[in-house]
Amino acid sequence: MMRPVAVPALFLTLAALIGPAVAADKGAPPTEIAMVSDLYHGIAVADPYRWLEDAADPKVKAWTASENSRTRAYLDGLPARAAIRARLDALTGTDGPRHVEFIPAGDEIFALRFDPSRQQPRLVALGPDLDPDKEQVVLDPNQLDASGHTAMDWYQPSHDGKLVAVSLSQNGSEVGTLHVFDTATGREKFETIAGVQYPTGGGSVAWTADNKGFWYTRYPGAERPEADRGFFQQVYFHKLGTAAKLDKRVLGQGFPKVAEIILDNANTPDHVLAAVLNGDGGEVAHYVQGPKGGWHQVTRFTDQIAEAALGPDGALYLVSRQGAPRGKVLKLAPGDYALAHAKVIVPENAAAIVPHDGSLHVAKDRLYVTKVDGGPTTVDIRGTDGRALGTLPAPPVSSIGNITPLPGGDLLFSVEGYTQPQKIERYSAATGQSSDTPLALTSAIKFDDAEVERAFATSKDGTKVPYTLIRRKGTPADGTAPTLLYGYGGYGVILDPRFAGSRARLWLDAGGVFVVANIRGGGEYGETWHQQGSLTQKQNVFDDFTAVGEELIARKITAHDRLALMGGSNGGLLMGAVLTQHPGLARAVVSAVGIYDMLRVENDPNGAFNTTEFGTVKDKAQFDALYAYSPYHHVVDGTAYPAVLFQTGDTDGRVNPMQSRKMTARLQAATASDRPILLLTRADAGHGIGSGRAVILDQTADSLAFLFDQLGVTPVVD
Repeated sequence: MMRPVAVPALFLTLAALIGPAVAADKGAPPTEIAMVSDLYHGIAVADPYRWLEDAADPKVKAWTASENSRTRAYLDGLPARAAIRARLDALTGTDGPRHVEFIPAGDEIFALRFDPSRQQPRLVALGPDLDPDKEQVVLDPNQLDASGHTAMDWYQPSHDGKLVAVSLSQNGSEVGTLHVFDTATGREKFETIAGVQYPTGGGSVAWTADNKGFWYTRYPGAERPEADRGFFQQVYFHKLGTAAKLDKRVLGQGFPKVAEIILDNANTPDHVLAAVLNGDGGEVAHYVQGPKGGWHQVTRFTDQIAEAALGPDGALYLVSRQGAPRGKVLKLAPGDYALAHAKVIVPENAAAIVPHDGSLHVAKDRLYVTKVDGGPTTVDIRGTDGRALGTLPAPPVSSIGNITPLPGGDLLFSVEGYTQPQKIERYSAATGQSSDTPLALTSAIKFDDAEVERAFATSKDGTKVPYTLIRRKGTPADGTAPTLLYGYGGYGVILDPRFAGSRARLWLDAGGVFVVANIRGGGEYGETWHQQGSLTQKQNVFDDFTAVGEELIARKITAHDRLALMGGSNGGLLMGAVLTQHPGLARAVVSAVGIYDMLRVENDPNGAFNTTEFGTVKDKAQFDALYAYSPYHHVVDGTAYPAVLFQTGDTDGRVNPMQSRKMTARLQAATASDRPILLLTRADAGHGIGSGRAVILDQTADSLAFLFDQLGVTPVVD
């Protein structure tokens, strides 16, 4: 790898004496340069906007307010912006309810219910017939907070269904406090427990078999420095009616600082399974507590066991990648916690088992294994001995989710595609047939005029990269169609087919083409696909996405000045890397809650979780890779950059908003084009998780209005 060339620190220090810079983006407020330099492995790296990292600095607050004022003036001045938001609201405002995250307990099936008339989803209890007209509302965050700024991070009912533990957080912060509610009355009971949920590390609960207490995740409190509050997650036990300060730690001593713990015993009240993630890179260790108490470590980070699930009898099923990068399924007999005794019951085959949580579900006498092949997902049905029993029914180019084993042996699951909204099916183990439930999503958004095409682009190293193209039938391939290309490429996350919704509908109505790229770093072909886009191989992600963009232009689907790019979070890093490496690829870019200074990210409270995915500057080879693509460090003065809209939120605990501030300032100072570099920071939003409906509508309208304006497209908003 070519050694990065350091910018002379002396020159940059002298530049700092010049005072406030004049922004090359003529409409942007001038931003002061205050140069500092860091030394990594003998390489001096300059940072002209380090001062923008301190969100509490009055100067940073004033700068952010100026950027917001400029961006709001631009967006609100677009004639179509208000109409776009109204159209988005109208398209989604008449949708029926959408139910997700099903958990059976007692005589009920609990779920989160999303309604367009409400800012936040409600927690409801459905009867055995799953009739939404008969459901009972257990908790409505909209009544707790009419502004829509109080969100449920997660919930877990007791085994008898009479109580439910819920983590609640504010303003998209994902900093959660645990509450216990009576499901029959909706009234809160017992005292709250703070520090159970933080961004990235998350949180969870597992109830005792007698429903009188629970194991739960907890982060350090006042006994640790503020900098540690979102780290060192551990497991405590709480008995209802006692003070939380008396709770004892039962698991977690010696866990890594970036441990992320998922507790589960929903189907096995006498056993508890704890999955411990070593940050976000994909390494997992598993612990089981049996009926006699005491925790047993079954797997270690080095064992390459991606997921585990307990069967009703206490048998443990595991997805292993040891010598099987596409995944194989192992089984341990009840009470046996020695991984060496596990038997292979499903060998590796052509389609990969999805490389993240949710690939394995165990019912009464069935095993359900989720597979992926380039993006679309399928589910194998197997006996608990591994024998093949078929697959769950699903149309081509679709995704299956919300897989929920029911106590009697049946299964709930959702099916959706780019042009088909979600429906909930019930699979009967006795008959082998699936039937519709009353929970299908009804939507005013129709795609009867659209076609879906799966195609491949060839990346820089020859890898074939799948992508999905959605457009109205008859859209000409003459290079004139405005095209929106979306990507992510990280953490093994799969961009599987999901209902395209209102954003895509407006885009298609304007004659546009919507494209989803299934690039490396994701899990579309299993763990190997993920690894080929992580750590020192992250550049493959950017090459793949660029290849898809160039392929769309070569096919005359679109042209450079009609192409727009969009991504968020890790996808925001993708946007930053592509626009700095290929500034002429697209006309406009929307980048939300992204990472751009790859050398500073691990200093953030959440950044340490990402070192297992991105790498660390402490390692020379990983530093070289990070510095080679870090977007902030590859902005070149005098370059004609595309128009860019950066979106972020003050309460984002997953990606520090300073990342967007610094990248905005650097691009504004460098660009030689007449295209704006805009930043919009919301005080009532975080990473996007937990945002209310109004916030989501605002952000979607802003991004679409920006792109339509920059591409010279007139939206259809009637």
